[in-house]
Amino acid sequence: MQPIYLRLCLAGAALPLSQFVPWLAAHGLHLPLLLQQASASHIAAFAWADVLVSGIAVAVFVVVEGRRLAMPRWWLPLCCLAVGPSLALPLFLLLRERHLGAGKLRAGVE
Repeated sequence: MQPIYLRLCLAGAALPLSQFVPWLAAHGLHLPLLLQQASASHIAAFAWADVLVSGIAVAVFVVVEGRRLAMPRWWLPLCCLAVGPSLALPLFLLLRERHLGAGKLRAGVE
């Protein structure tokens, strides 16, 4: 699963940033314009509402599961929410998979 999660991390960073970076270059960090364009139509508002709720769900999952498993660096995917849940979730799943795999290796050695 790790290679799949890694590919999803790359896609989850590249696809949103490929749209945002040119907009940022053209308009700068103009927050009122960003909010106006994000809510310019019902479909745009739908997409942003979905991203917002997904981001909150990912944040809760990362905090609860990361602490439950005592994962190192569980907070890193929270920082990646600045790009979006499309990066944060697969990154957390990758880190979780590695953490669980390392635990199995340690258990097999003991």
